[in-house]
Amino acid sequence: MRWNALRVVVAGACLVFLAQAGEAQRNPTPPGVVMPEYVRTEEMIPVRDGVKLHTVILRPKGSEHSGAPLPFLLSRTPYGVDGYEAITVTGGKPELAASGYIWVFQDIRGRYGSGGQFVMNRPVVTHANKHDVDETTDTRDTIAWLLKHEGNNNGRVGVLGISYPGFLSMMAGIDAHPAVKAVSPQAPMTDVWMGDDFFHNGAFRETYGFDYVQQLEAQKTDKRQDSKQDQFDFFLEHGNFAGAAASAGMTDLPTAHRFLTEPSYTPFWQAMSVLPHLHVPEVAVLEVGGFWDQEDMWGTQAEYAALRKAEKPGDSRHKVFLVLGPWNHGGWARGPGDHLSGNFGGVEFGQPTGQQYRTQIEAPFFEWYLKDRKGFDLEDTASFRTGENQWHRYAVWPPVQGFKPARVYLEAGSKLSAVAPASVAENSHDARAAEYVSDPADPVPYRHRPVQSTYGEGSQWRPWLVEDQSFVSGRKDVAHFDTPVLTRPVTVTGDVMADLFAATTGSDGDWIVKLIDVSPDGYELMVVDEILRGRYRRSFESPEPVKPGEVVEYRWSLHGADHTWLPGHRMRVEVQSSWFPLYDRNPQTWVPNIMQAPASAYQPETISIFGSAKYASHLELNLSDESMFPQ
Repeated sequence: MRWNALRVVVAGACLVFLAQAGEAQRNPTPPGVVMPEYVRTEEMIPVRDGVKLHTVILRPKGSEHSGAPLPFLLSRTPYGVDGYEAITVTGGKPELAASGYIWVFQDIRGRYGSGGQFVMNRPVVTHANKHDVDETTDTRDTIAWLLKHEGNNNGRVGVLGISYPGFLSMMAGIDAHPAVKAVSPQAPMTDVWMGDDFFHNGAFRETYGFDYVQQLEAQKTDKRQDSKQDQFDFFLEHGNFAGAAASAGMTDLPTAHRFLTEPSYTPFWQAMSVLPHLHVPEVAVLEVGGFWDQEDMWGTQAEYAALRKAEKPGDSRHKVFLVLGPWNHGGWARGPGDHLSGNFGGVEFGQPTGQQYRTQIEAPFFEWYLKDRKGFDLEDTASFRTGENQWHRYAVWPPVQGFKPARVYLEAGSKLSAVAPASVAENSHDARAAEYVSDPADPVPYRHRPVQSTYGEGSQWRPWLVEDQSFVSGRKDVAHFDTPVLTRPVTVTGDVMADLFAATTGSDGDWIVKLIDVSPDGYELMVVDEILRGRYRRSFESPEPVKPGEVVEYRWSLHGADHTWLPGHRMRVEVQSSWFPLYDRNPQTWVPNIMQAPASAYQPETISIFGSAKYASHLELNLSDESMFPQ
């Protein structure tokens, strides 16, 4: 297989449910289908505390008084609905628009045309009185108004959205209005500290937090950041996040203030998490995510796992479904989905995966739950296996039947092996699989430079996860471990766990592990990857320093994969200790708050990764039964 270096123009704010008119390419209308004409109205819908929410309603012409009653499809967003017109649905969701729905788009509280105060990922609260409001109550009140004031509806509501609107879609399924029958949280912001937008396992996503908070909290409407300076240089020059935030005058923005004062997993961040509120599913849920989602890959699988676990045994009607595909953030909603690429490489899939999802899964899902029309046949999970480039359906995710647990071990000499390492003297240099110096003054870039602002002009943010990683593989502070060239296919499906035994001469440090498919022409495609901040190795709530020189076990998830390494390819694992400026630099010496670390704290340190019988650094993964590693 060859990863083709194509460029894709991806339009619009990649966080929105549908692109506004003129922003994105239209999805093709199904053959032989004539789209209905739509009548557009605007309303200010009152909710329980007297706040009014700006709402755009698009319904098929003539449906308000005649014809079959129609269900609602609702999407709530912080990104503004002023520009939503008929083309928004006919061009953005033709598979759904063709069959007839009353479409409702709403500015959430405190954004654009809606009243009230905006709160980032507003936590769910108790509802003791009318002043206890959150996104669940605003959704319930909106739906109650629609049912009463929009004639000729069938009393059913579906809710869908991507990213922040995905978070809002899940809110519609918590303490749900009885009319809500189906929700589709797509790449939902689920826990922005644990694994979504702002932190991953305690490591701060610096460029994203810097840009996104200004976009949402510095004004009531969006204002994208678009610095012309290489963001690698910008954040390096400002030392820490406190310096960068001060230079932008953003330190008093609510979420930025929390970044600076509460970098650990405090009750503030915990309250924003959706997971504690996911109990027995109240409505049908279709979770959707992409394996190369650069913003919210974690939430899709986390929500599915929580809801699936909470389903009552023996429930006659399974309610939780999952779709995972070869997409970046929102990639399933636009275009054919037959490739994913940018300026520095990409992947072709040989099938229109996005169009297949929209036609064969998303549209039938809502047709079934909102109109009782047969055609939705997903048992549980649909996953597009890359490399092999075929859809697979599973009874549960991660799948169990047909797969077996395995380990691949990191060995000296840059080897990746299925054989556990032999015993050596544990205090000898032979016990080390690799050693390198990590220098905060020269951090490993996470994508090709220059690094543009997240949503700035020409930014390669959206496709960066499929960038050819060979641009850093020659660095001395990136350790790599390879299998021999594979002679038969090797398929990894399900969660991949990193289990490193490592030491540092410092008292803190970051650990990044990337699992890579190296093609015969040398292209290095990341399959899964993730970071862990060393201070949080035991507790996300109570960070503590690392003892210099001590061998410590670091164990964390690299998340889900469904990928086949083809014959002629090699499997590679890379380990590094910086990923800048996506993540802020770890000083590598202990400070109470990295956001405000002094310049003197940033020190080069020697990193040792162990590969002995006692300290066997490895990855845990699930292989298909027919897979075989070279011994």
